[in-house]
Amino acid sequence: MKKKLRTILQYLFFAALAAFFVWLSQKDMKKDDWAKLKDSLHRANYWILVPVLLLLLASHWLRALRWRQLMEPLGYKPKRINAFLGVMIGYFVNVGAPRLGEVVKCTVLARYEKIPADKLVGTIVAERAFDVICLLAVFGLALVFQFDVIHSLTADNLEAFFHNASGKIAWWKIIAVAAGLAILFFGAKWFLSRFEHINIVQKVKAIGVNIWHGLTSVKDLRNKPLFFVYTVGIWALYLFSTWMGFFAISETSHLTIVDALTVLAMGSVGMIVSPGGIGAYALLVEKTVSFYGVPGSPYGQALGWLLWFGQLLSFILFGVTSFILLPQVNRSKNEGPTNYSAENI
Repeated sequence: MKKKLRTILQYLFFAALAAFFVWLSQKDMKKDDWAKLKDSLHRANYWILVPVLLLLLASHWLRALRWRQLMEPLGYKPKRINAFLGVMIGYFVNVGAPRLGEVVKCTVLARYEKIPADKLVGTIVAERAFDVICLLAVFGLALVFQFDVIHSLTADNLEAFFHNASGKIAWWKIIAVAAGLAILFFGAKWFLSRFEHINIVQKVKAIGVNIWHGLTSVKDLRNKPLFFVYTVGIWALYLFSTWMGFFAISETSHLTIVDALTVLAMGSVGMIVSPGGIGAYALLVEKTVSFYGVPGSPYGQALGWLLWFGQLLSFILFGVTSFILLPQVNRSKNEGPTNYSAENI
């Protein structure tokens, strides 16, 4: 009963979080802004979604191949099509039940490939660990290639903070920030050591250990360069799909693929902090493109919702298709599917 209540509260929290970001993305919009937003979406070139969907589909295929490669050290080599369909079903489930999709895609593959679902958990951790590294790399590249833009946006605020009223550097503020970061670091380290017997602390440490194991698991792969080719390919396709989406709206069509780096980085954060990226993705894209002189409201917001819709459409369209195709492509198997329950994870 407790577990069921906790699950219900978790999904209520996710729903409330999504509603909050939707409200945050439109709270300052006036009547004229709404009219401009509707006009911008009405004039958008929705045919651009076709190449966007194809690029996203290719990225999902590479993700399936990478996931399949992570299973090889475990002694399993499932069909490529089954791995791909499992990935798409997982994305589809995540739309309505955040985080559950990872469990479902493991159980789907276990059902048709006779791989114990609990053995697949480590591969999911490894995938997520490398996605975090890739996201940090995207942020780093955006900082390198867009340094002037980011500097111009942050310099004024940082200079105002670290200077006093007379315009001189406030060294006490710099020392206070450095001391605060040091206290935070060593305080967190002491807390994790001192209270490691507490359940939540154990979970936090376990997450860190799992991420480290995920990162180091690549050493067991037979073809390590191929793994990194898949990983770079996935994020390159994300980048190209984002850039392609710029052309759907005339006011953002001048933005470059380098600009898409920053949009991809911030949009990825939006997909993380809100279930399915609802509200948060559009909000962060709106704020990001305003850095490049595009009016955030309505054109940045229109772009954000359009890019988000493209991803949502890919999850629903390919996910539903995968549900239909999975039993069909496995119909010829002599043995029936093995029933590995989700409780094994």
